[in-house]
Amino acid sequence: MDIIVGDNQPFQNQRTRLKRNDHSSHDHKNAVTGNTNMINLSPEVFQEAKKRVAPHIYHTPLLTSRLLSEKSGFDIRLKAEIFQRTGSYKIRGPLNKFSHLSDEQRNRGVICSSAGNHAQGVALAAKLNGMRAVVVMAENATPSKIEATRAYGAEVVLHGTIWDEANEKAMQLCEERGLTYIHPFDDPYLIAGQGTLGLEIHEDFPEADVVVVPIGGGGLISGVSMAVKGLNPKIRVIGVESSGAPAMKMSVEKGELVTLDVVDCIIDGLRVKRVGNHTFDAVRQFVDEVVALPDSEIFDALIWIMSHCKLVVEGAAAASVAAVLNGLIKAPQGSKVVCVLSGGNINLQQLKGLKWN
Repeated sequence: MDIIVGDNQPFQNQRTRLKRNDHSSHDHKNAVTGNTNMINLSPEVFQEAKKRVAPHIYHTPLLTSRLLSEKSGFDIRLKAEIFQRTGSYKIRGPLNKFSHLSDEQRNRGVICSSAGNHAQGVALAAKLNGMRAVVVMAENATPSKIEATRAYGAEVVLHGTIWDEANEKAMQLCEERGLTYIHPFDDPYLIAGQGTLGLEIHEDFPEADVVVVPIGGGGLISGVSMAVKGLNPKIRVIGVESSGAPAMKMSVEKGELVTLDVVDCIIDGLRVKRVGNHTFDAVRQFVDEVVALPDSEIFDALIWIMSHCKLVVEGAAAASVAAVLNGLIKAPQGSKVVCVLSGGNINLQQLKGLKWN
């Protein structure tokens, strides 16, 4: 499979609402070399990823919400990755990535850093491939995510209070133990796997006008945006961040990667100081707009989804619906909008001991 980095073929004339930098020339190298030129995955790349991923995952449903549609004026669908294996979309990327590892890399085993969902995705994908997995998670990660990761057979190391700190530890252990490092979002093969979610959206709802996707490190929206625009160049893709951790939004606005000095966000799937090189390039090429709103409004949307849609979602997953409820999705009335519910691994232990009617 060829994954090409460069401003070429399918999307070279694609225009988006986000300002992007123009490059006079590009070195068209294979993306796995780590080249940071513009990433551009062809539709064929996503179709090949789907063949590798599909046997091991669920094709999750697109659910309707009459109340959300009436409230927003859009025709809403909810892409329910809360029903995916491991409880989120994060199983897709590792399954595709592992299929490209050499025998020597497989034998060494893999290591990753994660807020929780990538941990479970790597752990289960490694188990399915008969590989050893070590996962470094922040010490304040959701307990249920830690327990689930261990249950899939991975060794869990707790370090730091934010993904960036856990990642530093993972890199250290990678060198010490000779493991193969699996990045949680900034890897073309991983991005291609996550993008299979976009293929499912198009298959089930080809008339969609807008897709709304949460952004943490940017792997999901990178894959989804390239996948859906490869099939329908007119579709709009909108990303949603926490305003307390707007690393992607600020990077796009400044035209260069920004590392946040302070992160005022408690939602683990959105709490990132710096997005990736590949994901930044993908977003400024293929994403039409990035919006941000406070954690409090995202948590309000989480409760709204539980109350009105009867679905259990985690904070990051609620961000897409929060953007709709708060009027941040600018589209004509009646537009067909898909909100990605990226995961449902919420810490329900906090509800124990409460009284219920």
